[in-house]
Amino acid sequence: MKAVVFEQSGGPEVLRLADVPAPTPGEYELLIDVHATALNRADLLQRRGLYPPPRGASEVLGLECSGVVAEVGARVTRFAVGDRVMALLAGGGYAERVVVHEAIALPVPERLSFEQAAAVPEAFLTASEAILAEAELRAGQTLLVTAAASGVGSAAVQIAKLRGAFVVGSVSAAKLPFVSALGADLALDRARPDFVEALRAGTHERGADAILDFVGGSALPRHQSCLAERGRLIAIGLLGGAKGELDLGRLLMKRQQLRGLVMRTRSTSEKIELVERFRRELLPALDDGRLAPQLDRIFPVSDVAAAHERMEQNQGSGKIVLRVKE
Repeated sequence: MKAVVFEQSGGPEVLRLADVPAPTPGEYELLIDVHATALNRADLLQRRGLYPPPRGASEVLGLECSGVVAEVGARVTRFAVGDRVMALLAGGGYAERVVVHEAIALPVPERLSFEQAAAVPEAFLTASEAILAEAELRAGQTLLVTAAASGVGSAAVQIAKLRGAFVVGSVSAAKLPFVSALGADLALDRARPDFVEALRAGTHERGADAILDFVGGSALPRHQSCLAERGRLIAIGLLGGAKGELDLGRLLMKRQQLRGLVMRTRSTSEKIELVERFRRELLPALDDGRLAPQLDRIFPVSDVAAAHERMEQNQGSGKIVLRVKE
């Protein structure tokens, strides 16, 4: 089968298509004919040699996919050959075929194309886990979503609104209309010097009950200042570095919490649990259109280098998708 490979770490130019051995499904696994996959920041880090795959996972890039079940393991009961599925992966999505445990795969809603479905697993499962499990967001509370025009960010805005939250989206000035159109109650230019004051003014001086933080170290003091009493800051990304200054006095006095979230290195049992929660609580909203993946641009897999270049330049809004099969 064809897959995207690279022999040495580097920029997008190191990526190329090559023949690699096709995987075979275990007794509880599906073999999927991949129709589409989507880019994630982790792919860029792995390409640079900074984020190796978990032990036992495919060395091929790609943390999500959509496609058609080509073969099933001996003990598979949830899906049959020919079913349309989308799946969260530990790796292997930039290839013509991939294997995944049946309980981590989800059915593709009829209304979604393969390209749209490929933009769902990593973005919506990460956002739902952050909002439901880590932020413990309730109706009427305020959520600040940083990088709100990203794949995970755009999913988080929609999920939080569906849950009845007041949503503040932080983005660059050019992406403010996109975030407002998603349903954010307040869209803020991340570069404005009075960001904290603007957020507090928009929340009647309370601040945010929870923050989904993709920036990390460089924005930690500002984001902590945005947190309300008993607020929860969920660290998801490190676009601004891994280290920052934390005011422990404020943390104690306001009873704030700092939590971390990662998806790729979780055990299969943990992934099954979070996929089941999503299947039960949010998949119906994808079926009926209340939730919708946001696509930035679709590239053929042969143009994978151009797709990576677009993500590195932070040009898009929503998910960048690779079409693997026409």
